[in-house]
Amino acid sequence: MSIPSEPMSSDIIPVGLGSRAYDIHVGRGVLSTAAEHVRPFIENRKVIIVTDKNIAPLHLQQTRQLMAPLASDCTEFIVPAGEASKSFDSYQRLMTDILAYGVDRRTVLVALGGGVIGDLVGFVAATLLRGVSFIQIPTSLLAQVDSSVGGKTGINAPQGKNLVGCFHQPAIVLADTALLDSLPPRELKAGYAEIVKYALLGDAQFFDWLEGHAADVLSCNEDALRYAVRRSCEMKAQIVAADETEAGQRALLNLGHTFAHAFEAEAGYDGRLLHGEAVSAGLVCAFGLSQALGLCSGQDRVRVEAHLKKLGLISSVHDLPAGYAQPHQLIRHMYKDKKAQNNELTFILVAAIGDAFVQKSVPEASVTSFLEML
Repeated sequence: MSIPSEPMSSDIIPVGLGSRAYDIHVGRGVLSTAAEHVRPFIENRKVIIVTDKNIAPLHLQQTRQLMAPLASDCTEFIVPAGEASKSFDSYQRLMTDILAYGVDRRTVLVALGGGVIGDLVGFVAATLLRGVSFIQIPTSLLAQVDSSVGGKTGINAPQGKNLVGCFHQPAIVLADTALLDSLPPRELKAGYAEIVKYALLGDAQFFDWLEGHAADVLSCNEDALRYAVRRSCEMKAQIVAADETEAGQRALLNLGHTFAHAFEAEAGYDGRLLHGEAVSAGLVCAFGLSQALGLCSGQDRVRVEAHLKKLGLISSVHDLPAGYAQPHQLIRHMYKDKKAQNNELTFILVAAIGDAFVQKSVPEASVTSFLEML
């Protein structure tokens, strides 16, 4: 399959949520041409840009140049980089600083960064004055294809990841693929794992395409990268529009994540294991558990594992930087997963590549047996 070529107009992806609808703008140089797109949301309003110490030197000036001429006032707050900023302490500090600066209900927050910044700033926006508007400018591949879209906001708790938060949709998402040029290869690969997730949960042809063009995506080939980001956003937009608050279909977006969050918790969110790396291992495990339960073929699992391994992503739990925890430790984390109900485990499993489904009440003994075989 060749790299699809589309006119620029096709890079505006609507998220159909009625009064909360918004557009995702995908393409190289989106920020440089976004003034008219953001004008309705920030003109004559106070704008507060929040970013982290790694992103600020790279992209803060360009973002200020976009926002400041339109806003009545524009300032920024910079938080530490890394998963540790998705915490109660960081939330409290940022909220206190913003309130001290002075805001009203027309204030607009701008999340300039990866998934951590997007989740943190979105949660602050949702709770500041009982809700103010915010704009997502994702700077990582993972954030562009996943976390910036859909309105999930929140922080981590000592008991687990993303356990405190709410749904709060952005006003607009500006996914400028040029911002990915500064990403190190490890970050690009971690984001790529989320792209693979979309193909595996609902588009087998997209996975076929990825097998032939993964190297183009990871080398930031303009057409390949744009298509991969756009297709992922299209799929998420469709799912979110059908199930905004994850009452059903949206849970499919957690393919591989029950395992991934357990791996991250075991690693202590200390930077040794990136979220996308944990997702990569989790995707292989989701196919492995599905095979163990007789739900899908081993050929599909081998194909997925081979694709991720070829790209240097974690394809085996034994390659996890924190080491492979004992099954009972991982299962303890899994019971804290938001999908678990009535003290029973829920997983997103697969019948085949491109065909995922929610499986409730998976017996703990079956999961333990699977983990012991790894």
